[in-house]
Amino acid sequence: MNQTTYSLGDASPYAIGIGDFNKDKRMDFVVTTNSTNNIAVLFGYGNGSFANPILYSTGSSSSIFVGIGDLNKDDRLDIVVINNDTSSIDILLGYGKFSFKNQKTYSTGSYPISLATGDFNNDSRWDIVVANTNDNTISVLLGYGNGSFADQTKYSTGSYPRSVAIGDLNNDTRWDIVVANLNDNTISVLLGYGNGSFADQIKYSTGSYPTSVVVSDLNNDTLLDIVVVNSKDNTVSVIIGYGNGTFADQKQYVTGAYPQCIAVGDFNNDNRLDFAVSNSYDNTVSVLLGYGNGSYADQKKYVVGGYPQPIAVGDFNNDTQLDIIVANALDNTVSVLLGYGNSSFARQRKFSTGVRPSSIAVGDFNNDTRLDIVAVSVYGRNVSVLLGYGNGSFEKQTKYSTGTNPLYVVVGDFNNDTLLDIVVANNFDGNISVLLNYDTGALAHRITFAFDNGSLLQSVAVFDFNNDSLLDIVFANYGTNTIGIILGSSNGTFGNQTMFSTGWNSRPYSIAIGDFDKDDQMDIAVANRGTKTIDLFLGNGKGAFNIQENYGNGFNSTPLAIAAGDLNNDGYLETPIVIAYDGTDEIDVLVAHDTKSFRKQKTYATGSRPSSVATGDFNNDTLLDIVVVDMYDDDVSILLGYGNASFAHQSIYSTGSGSIFVAVGDFNNDRVLDIIVANTMNNTVSILLGYGNGSFLHQTTYSTGNRPTSVAVGDFNNDSLLDFVVANFYDNTVGIFLGYVNGSFGSQTTYSTPPSPRSVAVDDFNNDKILDIVVANVYNNTVSVLLGYGNGSFAEQTTYSTGYHPEFVVVGDFNKDKLLDIVVANWQSNTVSVLLGYGNSSFAKQLTSSTGASPSSIGVADFNNDGQLDIAVTNSGDNTVTVLFGYGNGSFANPIAYVTDAFPNSVAVGDFNNDSRSDLVVSNLWSGTVVLLLGYRNYDFEKQTTLITGNESRPRSFAFGDFNNDSQIDIVVANSDTNTVCIFLGHGNYSFTDRISLLTESTPISVATGDFNQDSILDIVVANYETENVGVFLGH
Repeated sequence: MNQTTYSLGDASPYAIGIGDFNKDKRMDFVVTTNSTNNIAVLFGYGNGSFANPILYSTGSSSSIFVGIGDLNKDDRLDIVVINNDTSSIDILLGYGKFSFKNQKTYSTGSYPISLATGDFNNDSRWDIVVANTNDNTISVLLGYGNGSFADQTKYSTGSYPRSVAIGDLNNDTRWDIVVANLNDNTISVLLGYGNGSFADQIKYSTGSYPTSVVVSDLNNDTLLDIVVVNSKDNTVSVIIGYGNGTFADQKQYVTGAYPQCIAVGDFNNDNRLDFAVSNSYDNTVSVLLGYGNGSYADQKKYVVGGYPQPIAVGDFNNDTQLDIIVANALDNTVSVLLGYGNSSFARQRKFSTGVRPSSIAVGDFNNDTRLDIVAVSVYGRNVSVLLGYGNGSFEKQTKYSTGTNPLYVVVGDFNNDTLLDIVVANNFDGNISVLLNYDTGALAHRITFAFDNGSLLQSVAVFDFNNDSLLDIVFANYGTNTIGIILGSSNGTFGNQTMFSTGWNSRPYSIAIGDFDKDDQMDIAVANRGTKTIDLFLGNGKGAFNIQENYGNGFNSTPLAIAAGDLNNDGYLETPIVIAYDGTDEIDVLVAHDTKSFRKQKTYATGSRPSSVATGDFNNDTLLDIVVVDMYDDDVSILLGYGNASFAHQSIYSTGSGSIFVAVGDFNNDRVLDIIVANTMNNTVSILLGYGNGSFLHQTTYSTGNRPTSVAVGDFNNDSLLDFVVANFYDNTVGIFLGYVNGSFGSQTTYSTPPSPRSVAVDDFNNDKILDIVVANVYNNTVSVLLGYGNGSFAEQTTYSTGYHPEFVVVGDFNKDKLLDIVVANWQSNTVSVLLGYGNSSFAKQLTSSTGASPSSIGVADFNNDGQLDIAVTNSGDNTVTVLFGYGNGSFANPIAYVTDAFPNSVAVGDFNNDSRSDLVVSNLWSGTVVLLLGYRNYDFEKQTTLITGNESRPRSFAFGDFNNDSQIDIVVANSDTNTVCIFLGHGNYSFTDRISLLTESTPISVATGDFNQDSILDIVVANYETENVGVFLGH
């Protein structure tokens, strides 16, 4: 595809942004320049071509980067520009600059003077009716819904039809027409058939010289009535309707001298319609208040300008009270009378119009929810549009040409684009003019935010970082080695800059935004030219970011540009970062991985020889607490958590002798956690029932076998009550205790195991929804599986070999087959054994992974949020915890060790600081402590793909898009030194086709994508720096 170029004069284009700036559903683009003090906006025609550029000043000759977004929530795109030379950003707020196209005329009868709009043929499109004075007819023009109209159809009226109005006068849901006939002092009623045609007229008498007519429900009977202005006898006639197309005789009310026009509204908020009449000879407006029964009070007059004629009502100052506006023909103004809501009005305020305004209408022409005014100028052959400020004042008029002697104006949306259009009756020409409204789009005067002169701003991006539905701005401060964030407000202004360091001499240059850690909060990636690294700033969704800890990898070449996108169609922006390097001929696709690290947070003293640790919410505050068994003190210590990784001073509760293991569960069904402890020296277990406030009852003890060393909790007989199982080390048995509803337990039932059962765990190994038991047997180097029958009894054991001296056993699905597996810590082998389950109570031979010295306990969780189960192992022999990340196939990565205190022998997992990351708590037997290790995110990058852009090409910018409509994301790259753009078509798995090159003009420096000709195929626009133009490539 050949490019089409658009000149920018003497300006060198630098960066491009894409968006629909004038809301016409056609893509436009903005170009920053590096040699003139402006940016250029080119509006698209929707066919791949663009209008001439419109320039907006920035005050900078080095505007190098552009961001686009709706910064003030007005549903219009705004622009943010980085000014490198002035260390500032400019914000240009978009607004609707509405204009009207040149008129299109349609023939009517002779000397048209008044018109109205309605849907006369029930096709949901606006039609027009026009009163023709010289041939005593009305013309009906049916609309096509696109702003054009069919030829007129004429209907006879009385003599000299002066005014026309519409309404459903006979309650048949079809529009009818009423016409005021000046010369024969009548009104004509033409009932509609609903197909665009009308019945012959029926006449009703009025006063002398009826000049204006309106239709409304004047007596609150839900039936339409008619009110007519009689100019010669200075009255208005009220004609009450019967709802069947017929009417009562008129009743007249006195007005001022020579009344001309009338408008209806509720001026005193009593839910009864009043009306206002313009009086041309005494330069007043008469207000007549309605009683709600079709009768009216005497008039009250208000002074206006010279020879007032057309009149309208509306709320022009947004105070929910109706105001009045009247056009003054002799002094070429409109008068605005602001209403107080009690039937009185403020003194007039005048605004200039064209010469001899003859008709006015109101509407919101620029969709800002404020009423505007359109006035017809008879002698000026134009209409004036005055846009309202919403406080009762108006902008200066904007004029649009009409035909000769325009006398009347109405408004409506004639082409269904949600914008109000204008129709004018041109009296001398015998036609009407239709002026269609359209949004030209415009940018307000720039708002500049200046920063340190040495900041040397380089890159900008916009996003809502604090989840307040308002866009914020982030930019790279190259000179101060920081990124800056300014948070947006609803009026388009921004707060003070918050800076985050990228490190000494880092020189941050390019920014990308994405959810790199899958926490549904947006993060920031920064390419640093000085240190040749990428830094990640992880967002918390409140506008703040975790202090970065040099997450970047060092690169061989200087990074020039980065971007983030979903290149593998998994719905996340977490993995792919695309990076281009300065002076190279390639780009890399990098994938971010969370390597998950732990840091020692705090050590808490316990009693003597802590031997086991568990976690639970013991005081029902939704925060995790810790329970530790103190073996030499024969007690447990309770540490209540504050939710910020700190804990209250321990509370101590007595247990049996030689307490060695602890577990938690709700044993009495009161929805409060209780504690169970195995006491190895006096052969008991202790039950401590919780009160739910962090305190516990004194222990209740139950006799076990000889030397209980471990306990596990579960419902073994399916009675919805918790039971427990104990490993009896010297008896070579496990004991089953079935629970009662009051939290007490029956006597144990024992089952034989191999020698020295040390650890026990429970789960369902054969998918029969009944709990089974697994036991680690120290001196036999096996695990035993006992299948449950669901009634509290168990089958004989089946044994499986492990490593030497299996000390601890846990259960989990480590190969993601939805079947439970077993992991065992082997004390003498310095390994863990993984036995993968088949789901039928049998297991594969063990797979082993190395640990530290003398592994003694295991914790299980997905520590790096990759969807795979990982394990943490306490190593009593070298005073460490090792973390082994799972691959999801039953194998594990090499262990990562973290130092603890002396002789760590038990580990539990929980989120102790509410950051949605798993933390560890470790009990250390010889030092009498528990150590808290908090998990945190630690990202590294792995090169996934390298794409060659061509010899000495120097890629400078890239963009993403689906260029071949295969639902896979592709990449387009601008190569500044070979004057090309190249396209890499993606396969959806980080692999791409060979490049497709397109020739540009000189030095393409920035590239963007959009559908410019509305063919549902992406196109490309590129900024050609040296030839001072932009090139557009239309996609095929």
